[in-house]
Amino acid sequence: MTKDTHERVFPDAQDDIETLRTVPGTAQTQAPAYRLAFNDEDFIARDELRPVRLQLELMKPEILMSEYGIKSTIVLFGGARIPEPDQKHTARTETLAELSKYYAEAREFARLVTLKCRMNGGLKNVIVTGGGPGVMEAGNRGAADAGGVSIGLNVVLPHEQRPNDYVTPELCFNFHYFGIRKMHFLMRANAVAMFPGGFGTMDEMFEALTLIQTRRMKPVPFLLFGRDFWERIINWQALAEAGTIAHEDLELFHFVETAQEAVDYIDTWVPPA
Repeated sequence: MTKDTHERVFPDAQDDIETLRTVPGTAQTQAPAYRLAFNDEDFIARDELRPVRLQLELMKPEILMSEYGIKSTIVLFGGARIPEPDQKHTARTETLAELSKYYAEAREFARLVTLKCRMNGGLKNVIVTGGGPGVMEAGNRGAADAGGVSIGLNVVLPHEQRPNDYVTPELCFNFHYFGIRKMHFLMRANAVAMFPGGFGTMDEMFEALTLIQTRRMKPVPFLLFGRDFWERIINWQALAEAGTIAHEDLELFHFVETAQEAVDYIDTWVPPA
């Protein structure tokens, strides 16, 4: 906790929490109504307090990342079900087994990015992932390979989501609200790397592309790993030919195949006029 530089006029909130632990147990002091509002989990979880919870989920990661010194990030999205290459025999489908090469590329991409990050003090262009398995794990793992830190933005789900072992513990966050999590992915982003994935990956991809297209977010290098995968899944040209997007919108992203190609593109990228 950050300490004030001047003498406090009012009691510290944490001090009051500790004081109340010493209060004798009576029918009154054990009643839910007596709990301090900010220390009452049942009260905070009420539907009426949703605006407060939204604000807390926005503020907590922002404050902790700022205190840690995170200057900027490179976002890495990709499928939770893509295994590492030596585990591809466990993949649910043959296609997922083939896509395991992108686990290796994501890991190498994060390693290369983090090596550059460490040369700049270790807190600029820090890798951030969804914190879970698959390609997300590969990203955090690559950062660890390079001896750097990385961020994991987890979300409470019934399956396929628990923090992987490579997220820096002090930068491992958890969210209830997808919308606030999305904001934190992009608030510090200097580049976005999209690896093959499913609904979640495509959701994040189209949200970020829409923000850039509409200039609600500054343009950044936007990388799609695996042209064959993405062009089989999405008919980009058909969207442009139909007029539902402009032909110049196809220039908002760039296809790459390897980690080194992606790093080189980021290094030489020139923002559009």
